[in-house]
Amino acid sequence: MTHTFDVAVVGATGAVGEVMLAMLAERKFPVRHLYALASQRSVGAKVRSGDNELTVLDLATFDFSKVQIGLFSAGGEISAIYAPKAAAAGCVVIDNTAHFRYEDDIPLVVPEVNPQDIARYTARGIIANPNCSTIQMVVALKPLYDAVGIERINVCTYQSVSGTGKEALEELAAQSRAVLSGQPVTSKVYPKPIAFNVLPHIDVFLENGYTKEEMKMVWETNKIMGDPSIRVNPTTARVPVLYGHSEALHIETREKLTAAAARALLEKAPGVVVLDERRAGGYPTAVTESAGRDPVFVGRIREDLSHPRGLDLWVVSDNLRKGAALNSIQIAERLVATFL
Repeated sequence: MTHTFDVAVVGATGAVGEVMLAMLAERKFPVRHLYALASQRSVGAKVRSGDNELTVLDLATFDFSKVQIGLFSAGGEISAIYAPKAAAAGCVVIDNTAHFRYEDDIPLVVPEVNPQDIARYTARGIIANPNCSTIQMVVALKPLYDAVGIERINVCTYQSVSGTGKEALEELAAQSRAVLSGQPVTSKVYPKPIAFNVLPHIDVFLENGYTKEEMKMVWETNKIMGDPSIRVNPTTARVPVLYGHSEALHIETREKLTAAAARALLEKAPGVVVLDERRAGGYPTAVTESAGRDPVFVGRIREDLSHPRGLDLWVVSDNLRKGAALNSIQIAERLVATFL
């Protein structure tokens, strides 16, 4: 008999929460009872998980002793309050916010990269899900790192507005209509218009001149890969794309790796699809490949003209799926298969 589990999705009415609910059904996760939780203002709303309609319950009054797994994606402030309460009640929390990612006794996991770290969930009852831009990058880099090591990563990201949430999706749509009809553009979610524009700014600026989003990629890559010697130099930008993040990666390996050898490694890597044809359209894009799909897509694989051990890659992935909901559910799948 297959074991089944009681699961709560916290932030069930948000962009990531909705995908979590859909993917639990898609992947046939062994759910016995599924609870959709959100703030008081969303109580009574209806959400779907496959063919099932769920009524949203109040997070503040929910008894977490009724569930074994909690998938949290309602913001760091919410996780800070409710994740420890859930864990204390015996629920294993898989948290999609940044709140716990940098704590030494909480594992930060990408199942294709460091699944062994899931075992450390027992320290606090919490497993952290990394940042979307970090997840797709380390999935693509893991097979290359294992083969020849990586000294340095230069990365520029081109991140879709869905990473900010539903309000940003609505703002891009409204601004696009305004621009195309010659009407004035107003910005509330972002400091400058996002429609037909690129903003080199995600999250708050820090004293070193980098943004918090950029530093997340530094800190998280070192922790997930288990190698603090990897140097990471990121620039993160927001682009007028609805779903799917794109990244231009320039890496310096410890030993020489040819483009052909890198391609062969990536073609065998779990969670990776290579689309690398040197012709027009022979590369992945957020809209045509990654949106609504699970893999991390890699193309434009070539040797760096400026460095003897340099490689260049183009990486795209759906930020709400592999970048958030899917990674969380893959962690849960490993958790129930091995530990619960």
